[in-house]
Amino acid sequence: MNKTVNINLAGLSFHLDENAYGKLSRYLNAIRNSLKDSEGSEEIMQDIEARIAELFSEKIEFQSQVITLRELDDVIAVMGQPEDYEVDEEIFEDAPPFQKNASSRDKTSHRQLYRDIDDKYIGGVSSGLGHYIGVDAIWIRLLWVLLVLAGLGSPILIYLLLWILVPAAVTTSDKLKMTGEPINISNIERKFKEGFNNVADKVKNVDYDKYGNKIKTGTSKFFDSLGEVIVTLFKVFAKLIGVFIVIISLLTLIGLVIGFITLGSIDFWGNNELTEYMAMVDTTNVPLWLWALLGLFAIGIPFFALFVLGLKLLVSNLKPMGATVKIVLIVIWALSIIGLTGLGIKQATERSFDGNYIEEEILAFHSPDTLYLSIHGDNQFGNRLGRDSDSEIKYTQDNKRVIYSRNIQINIKSYNDTIGKILIDKSAQGNNYLDAKNRAQDIQFGYDYNNNHLKLNGFFITDPKNKYRDQQIEITIFVPDGTVISSDENTSSYFSFDSNFNELSSWDNKAHYFRISKRGAECLDCLENKVEPETPNSTEYNEVEKQTDSLIPVQKSWEDEVKEDFKNQ
Repeated sequence: MNKTVNINLAGLSFHLDENAYGKLSRYLNAIRNSLKDSEGSEEIMQDIEARIAELFSEKIEFQSQVITLRELDDVIAVMGQPEDYEVDEEIFEDAPPFQKNASSRDKTSHRQLYRDIDDKYIGGVSSGLGHYIGVDAIWIRLLWVLLVLAGLGSPILIYLLLWILVPAAVTTSDKLKMTGEPINISNIERKFKEGFNNVADKVKNVDYDKYGNKIKTGTSKFFDSLGEVIVTLFKVFAKLIGVFIVIISLLTLIGLVIGFITLGSIDFWGNNELTEYMAMVDTTNVPLWLWALLGLFAIGIPFFALFVLGLKLLVSNLKPMGATVKIVLIVIWALSIIGLTGLGIKQATERSFDGNYIEEEILAFHSPDTLYLSIHGDNQFGNRLGRDSDSEIKYTQDNKRVIYSRNIQINIKSYNDTIGKILIDKSAQGNNYLDAKNRAQDIQFGYDYNNNHLKLNGFFITDPKNKYRDQQIEITIFVPDGTVISSDENTSSYFSFDSNFNELSSWDNKAHYFRISKRGAECLDCLENKVEPETPNSTEYNEVEKQTDSLIPVQKSWEDEVKEDFKNQ
């Protein structure tokens, strides 16, 4: 049984078995010896140890896992052997440092997006984008300028967000990831020396008098401090935005999952009121769980992306999703949008045409006969009366399912004829005119006329196969000029919205007599001029009482006349 050794590598703690620890120590000592005559050898060693720690972190699956020789050999295979490299100045003169034994290490690795702070005008965003997409940074900068000159303000905001969200390439390992170069000993040492030489050149070419004056005046320090304050404020603002995005997106995702579980499981509960209603509305015949699944993906994936973005704003070292995961999510989201669009188009086309079916019948009465109008219900459907635009699922006495609706409106009009007639206009919607007309024709509505009494059903039914297609009935009763209509109290809600019957009766929902003429409708027993007295003894009350008394004989004499006419019939 091997002993376990705890080590600290680049600030991270790892558990190594005794053999792996010995080999790692010899490996690092060999590298250190090969760098002992190089400038900045300590900084190079720090970068190498940081890269080894990063590779160890990718190998372990849980915190207490012990790194063995197998994992260590894999790391060394990536980093390379010290004896494979000549660590001296010749590296930068004739050949690239990884020309020897680099069959597996000279392949370009996956690039990651960083800000190149070594080649920057403002924040290094353009240089970082240039490295990432393989384009010279000058073209990226020209594109920013063109977009801003075009009058679009969003590029400035996008640049600021990228400045805040995209990390800077600070370490040598970050710079190699930015350019897509393998992170091994040779590249780390070469990259460090390139940076060291650049710094040395800048130091040699510095105008010391100029910078001395800046230091004396404090101008440079002031602007540096101001820039740090601005960047800090942007970071705080980004954190607040991140918290807001995480909360909103997380609550949305939880709601979508709950909705999917609820709606998706309804199909397995058997027939219930909700499934029956959905079946009458839906024309695609697609299971409810599939609608819920497509909605979950179409809405949930963008909010999941927002959730990840919010986490990135809050956690600086959050590992990005793999390219495979991103592609899979994009493909699923696109397919969900396409599926919902297709189903939506199919659903919409089922209501794109209106169709009518008209029935007409003569009513054998003559003016000045009185037409008695009433509305009736049916006990098996609840016997409810009153106009309602909604449709319901009902069952007949033999347990046959039907669509039940009270979406009926009544019009009464005068026309130039000596007898009356009734016109029943049934309407529905469909995916073409003939389909809509057939649905309208399938509407079942009943009425009865006998001895000047017209009894209308306050409802209609249709077969469930016709589904909810805005079925409705408009009834128009044509009467000779001067005909009196006796309207029951249950008919008031069925009069059309543009009718003045309800207004004439002051919306009291009572039975009334109306005279229908070419000039319109006239209520014969509506006391619309009645005024309530303020006090029993006031002069106004006496005047109103006199007016009311004067109306009574007229009303009684008219009623007696109607009764007498009725007896004579």
